[in-house]
Amino acid sequence: MRHAVNGPSGVDDVLRRGKRAERIVCLTEETTETLYLLGEGDRVVGISGYTVRPPEARRKPKVSAYITAKFDKIEALEPDLVLAFSDLQADICAELIRRGLTVVCFNQRSVADILEMIEMVGALAGVPERGQDLASSLRESLVEMREESRRVGARPRVFFEEWYDPLISGIRWVSELIEIAWGEDIFSENRAFHDGKRRIVDPDEVIRRDPEVIIASWCGRKFQPDVVRARPGWDRVSAVRDNRLCEVKSAVILQPGPASLTEGVRALRKAIVGE
Repeated sequence: MRHAVNGPSGVDDVLRRGKRAERIVCLTEETTETLYLLGEGDRVVGISGYTVRPPEARRKPKVSAYITAKFDKIEALEPDLVLAFSDLQADICAELIRRGLTVVCFNQRSVADILEMIEMVGALAGVPERGQDLASSLRESLVEMREESRRVGARPRVFFEEWYDPLISGIRWVSELIEIAWGEDIFSENRAFHDGKRRIVDPDEVIRRDPEVIIASWCGRKFQPDVVRARPGWDRVSAVRDNRLCEVKSAVILQPGPASLTEGVRALRKAIVGE
């Protein structure tokens, strides 16, 4: 910890009451959004430069991108907790730990993982009940969507493009949310792979599996339907022929937090079943 507890009385105090984080730096957006939803946004003292949710969080000092961080600026904020995400931030975490900071690095890759992360953030902020309530509310809404979708009938075949060149299929939580929104992910077997390189798919295999809906979420790049239509042989794909080419913004579906479980899954549902 940055601020050690000195003396027996200090130790006893921590053992009696526990210690919650009062000054938190969030190196990715989803933990920032979670803390604000828990009513604990005031604890956030530093954020990722990519943060867009909630808008008011943008006023906080920006201390990181995704794989880079301003270490001196983070230290100057005197956080008692830094929240990070995934192996891509492992080097950042290691440097912060060497500098004496406390770091919790999440690695949520599934819907269940996201819900667990929300509960853990609530516990770290000293509001475990609120964390559990938020996770339960999100879980219940997903169950309701899945149950309501049963009346739609057959699941449309869906190809989710996380990137366009090379073609990369959807990460695990996106694949799971497609199913909740009543689609059939044509590359669901790829959900086991965290690394985007292992989710690269052959354009000819997309043609063979013939998706009825194509959903693009090209992170940092505007979706261009004409790029999809121009691919050799893709005029035979049902989604192209029927003009069911949709975009779901990466900010709401490729963020493994509350956004993907709310706005993101609703956008998927609209693209898949039109509701």
